[in-house]
Amino acid sequence: MLAINNLSVQFTGTNLFENVTFNIADHDRVGLVGKNGAGKSTLLKILCGWQQPETGSLVIASGQTVGYLPQEMVPDSTRTVLNEALTAFSHIDELTDMQQRLTDEIASRTDYESAEYTRLLNRHNEVTEQIAMLGGGSRQEQTEKVLLGLGFKHDDFTRMVAEFSGGWQMRVELAKLLLQRPDFLLLDEPTNHLDIVSIQWLEGFLANYPGAVVLVSHDRTFLDNITKRTIEITAGRIYDYKCSYSEYVIQMQERRASQMAQLTAQQRQVAQIEAFIERFRYKATKSKQVQSRIKMLDKMEMVKVDEVSSETIHFRFPPAPHSGKIVVEAQNLGKAYADLQVFDHVDFLLTAGKKVAFVGRNGEGKSTMAKIIVGDIRDYTGSIRLGAQVQVGYYAQNQAAMLNGEKTVFQTIDDIATGDIRPKIRNILGSFLFDSEDCEKKVKVLSGGEKARLALAKLLLTPSNLLVLDEPTNHLDMDSKDILKNALLQYTGTLIVVSHDRDFLQGLTDTLYEFRDGSIHEFRGDIFEFLAEKEAQDTLAAAKSVPASTKTTAGKLAYEQGKNRERELRKLRGAVEKIEQEIASLEAQIAEKEALLASGQVQDKDFYTDYQALKDRLDAAMDEWESATIAVDEFQNE
Repeated sequence: MLAINNLSVQFTGTNLFENVTFNIADHDRVGLVGKNGAGKSTLLKILCGWQQPETGSLVIASGQTVGYLPQEMVPDSTRTVLNEALTAFSHIDELTDMQQRLTDEIASRTDYESAEYTRLLNRHNEVTEQIAMLGGGSRQEQTEKVLLGLGFKHDDFTRMVAEFSGGWQMRVELAKLLLQRPDFLLLDEPTNHLDIVSIQWLEGFLANYPGAVVLVSHDRTFLDNITKRTIEITAGRIYDYKCSYSEYVIQMQERRASQMAQLTAQQRQVAQIEAFIERFRYKATKSKQVQSRIKMLDKMEMVKVDEVSSETIHFRFPPAPHSGKIVVEAQNLGKAYADLQVFDHVDFLLTAGKKVAFVGRNGEGKSTMAKIIVGDIRDYTGSIRLGAQVQVGYYAQNQAAMLNGEKTVFQTIDDIATGDIRPKIRNILGSFLFDSEDCEKKVKVLSGGEKARLALAKLLLTPSNLLVLDEPTNHLDMDSKDILKNALLQYTGTLIVVSHDRDFLQGLTDTLYEFRDGSIHEFRGDIFEFLAEKEAQDTLAAAKSVPASTKTTAGKLAYEQGKNRERELRKLRGAVEKIEQEIASLEAQIAEKEALLASGQVQDKDFYTDYQALKDRLDAAMDEWESATIAVDEFQNE
């Protein structure tokens, strides 16, 4: 058990937490949620002992351990990948040394009947059991399994950690933490550096993890697949929900609606009491009743409504200029880095208006292909050409890092703004949550999320009809991701997006290109349909290893089961999308009527009847949507 009691933390004069109390049990699966800056990462640092609160205490049961993976760190290793990962077992090495010392001492003694000799034997047995329980005998096997699950290949094991990018080095740190198996595992945005395949492997690992898991993540699907409890941090307080993230969103909205209803009722009651006091204040016959109501007001505990930030980015991509029908065409395309052939003999055709996703393991060439398309990489084999009048907008995976840290936010946009846009720079920055004070900040002092928003703002300044976005959701909170996704859904040009965020991709693209084994494979459908198909293929591949007497039947059965699940999931998602379309239509109709109502021009005698009917149908549709989304979640978690 890990317990937080009356925790308080201040940041720049504001209470980040105020008298917060909660417990985390031994096998909990907890998601920490809240706006950027609410204090999620700070709370993790307090839980692992990296930071101390101003008041309150942290209590951990005796002998229990805490492991923490921060959002960003700078690993400094001089070992190979395998040897660095094996350092996770340093505590076993200490036990092994102790075991050897005990063995040597036992061998040197002849007082076999003494109490001291018995004590040494008992201690030797205890240490031996500890080593066995911690998996000391299988550390190499465990380490290789975790590294492979996180996307490393056998050939990578002997390479130096320093040869890898920062994202891959973070994977080594994650591997070490998973191998240490602390009783409380704290992970801050662990999916930022993973691809979809590795994320799915991590989900499976955490599902069977023997200890407690506490996550900070902006990946809805990842949270839903792991957590069973959600702790919301808002306005210095926490709210504890015994449910997954998607269920929490519904319950949180219901809680805030209930708070508003209670506040409205209380304000009405207070107004009535104050009116009575004012009316009869000077009448002697009513003095007792007046005093009674004054005391009632004094004792009344006022209803508190959680502060809900109305700040959110809002933007739309400018209309896409016209382009030819063929936007990108590649023939026999290949790219190698020294002796590493990333892909070869690739043919690729993208037509105007298509929205496609590049998916696959990291290192298979997704970002490389994006860089070739936009012209950042030119040393390739084969040919690639952009169609007539194609204008490219590009968001690189390291876009935020490519910003000039010495320039201000305003200068960053002013440098590329032209014509009529220049007078609107502050308005554009305001729509991305940069106020007048933020505009004068140097880029180097911005947070990761602020840099990501600034990089997105740059995309708006040059109209394009081909957007190439490489991991655009890293460092964006859930609201910002939703707004970006909505803007892309309305974008009239052609879209290529590289992303590991399944929730973000769902419904955004209708074609996926999987980068695998040196080539790309087209899949027409949604990301979850693709993953279901992959699961069916993996099941069928596994069935091929079954003895011949059962192979054919098992393979066919597995394949059919996979196809049936894919078909049923597509049907359930289709129902959700249909209801969402109806909700959008109803909300638009209601907005029109409310605008007419506000103008005072209502003359139709059936207006109010129709208005109420639309609101009733919207309520019913929202209930249907809730049931439909729950059905999808339950089906996926079967």
